[in-house]
Amino acid sequence: MGSRKRESALARKIANQDVAKALHNDCPSSPRKMRLVADIIRGVEVDKALAILKFSKKDASNKLEKVLLSAMANWQSKNEGADIEEAGLIVKEIHVDSARQLKRLRPAPQGRGYRIRKRSNHITLILGTKDNK
Repeated sequence: MGSRKRESALARKIANQDVAKALHNDCPSSPRKMRLVADIIRGVEVDKALAILKFSKKDASNKLEKVLLSAMANWQSKNEGADIEEAGLIVKEIHVDSARQLKRLRPAPQGRGYRIRKRSNHITLILGTKDNK
């Protein structure tokens, strides 16, 4: 490994020390519906985001709440002995990308078939501190 590559890898490792990441792949919901909820909690403090997700009527909020709790647990395991409330964690990044689609045919009049696309998505959530935006 070259010295520049090693230095950049070390810089990335130091930058990722105070962030926590959680992924949820192939979530059975359309990305469009999930992005509606994800946009609400982007950049919000963790405890406030949990309250927003808990009292939201959308079905996507339940799945995002589990991903957020997983990211909090990942941060807790990375920083043992530290308190989440004192750390001032925020939802630094949240990405909702489209995943595979299950394509089905629905019978239609006159021998045709309408295509049904059952969409799914990938959720990536990254927590960071307020001062390290």
